[in-house]
Amino acid sequence: MPVILATDLIVFLVTGGAIFMAYRSTRGNGAVLREIKQNRLAAVSLVFLCLYLGTALMDSLRWRDVAVDENGAALITEDGGAVYESEALSLLDRALSGLRTGTEKSYSAPFASRLFVKESMELPDGRVTRGYPPLRYPGTHILGTDKVGSDVLYTAIKGIRTGIVIGTGTTLIIIPFAIFFGVIAGFFGGFIDDIIQYVYTTLSSIPGVLLIVAFMLLFGGKGFQGGLVSESDVFLSVFVPNDRLFWLCLILGITSWTDLCRLIRGEAMKLRELEYVNAARAFGVPGSGIIWRHIVPNLMHIVLITVVLQFSGLVLAEAVLSYIGIGVGPEMGSWGNMINTARLELSREPVVWWNLFASFLFMFGLVLPANIFGDAVRDALDPKLRYR
Repeated sequence: MPVILATDLIVFLVTGGAIFMAYRSTRGNGAVLREIKQNRLAAVSLVFLCLYLGTALMDSLRWRDVAVDENGAALITEDGGAVYESEALSLLDRALSGLRTGTEKSYSAPFASRLFVKESMELPDGRVTRGYPPLRYPGTHILGTDKVGSDVLYTAIKGIRTGIVIGTGTTLIIIPFAIFFGVIAGFFGGFIDDIIQYVYTTLSSIPGVLLIVAFMLLFGGKGFQGGLVSESDVFLSVFVPNDRLFWLCLILGITSWTDLCRLIRGEAMKLRELEYVNAARAFGVPGSGIIWRHIVPNLMHIVLITVVLQFSGLVLAEAVLSYIGIGVGPEMGSWGNMINTARLELSREPVVWWNLFASFLFMFGLVLPANIFGDAVRDALDPKLRYR
């Protein structure tokens, strides 16, 4: 039985948008494609981003298997319907089943053959001593295991989907609000500008963390937190609308569009006074046509670079919010949860450093390529740089 979370729709939409943009870049004038081909660092960054997006897509295709008894027979209800497992495993979970099921008792260092903590062991001669017992799967944990014995590499890979959803899902909320209100306020001015300024100034004056905490306590306290799927959360046997990660994306988008809106408003006020805009007015072009043809295309380079920077900030913001306990659920793979776990591990002796290192490594691998690739695309879309 397939299970679709509300945040899975974000991953599907981003994947479809990426495929469409790749198709358009090959069918259009090819400015973006030429810029990426000439910039090897941007091409390598694109490969990393595709790997991250493909991993997030694999982790968003999940289904529940039919429950079976001890004899391997499928369980059925009284009316003849199938009984499904509570845990919905994704395509990524099934592909990495070795890492998912290969758990140990507790901490183990990367590539280690023994546990990182001492235990009481019985020797062949019957004596009991303290030592480091051997692992069940020695040498297979590339980044070690955590306190409960789960593979750290598997946990870090599961955090990719959370980072992609937070960065792209929040961006999908930010862009329409910022462009619409920013362009309208900057182009028309007057009373409309005053109202929009009042709205985003009031929203900016509210401490963002307090607003996020209040919103998550109201809407994100119940529903799917990651891990097992309860029947009360499933709508039409397939869809799970009450997803804590979705509510987090929504509140981050509501609190993050004001800065971009302010930049777009100022740029639109500058563009509306240029000669070609005045010429379009003289020829009787309506305001909507001027906005669509002259204002918005000359704003997109600002929108793109700001969105890329905000994407990086949002990925890091998820880590901070999960660290203070208002981010995603504890059962959901998240780099923020890994950092929160590492907070206590760094204070023990000897230090358990691989949880923090894994989250930093995977976060760095997403944020840096996104910035490099965004700069290359901005240079290709900037009209002033294109025709220079």
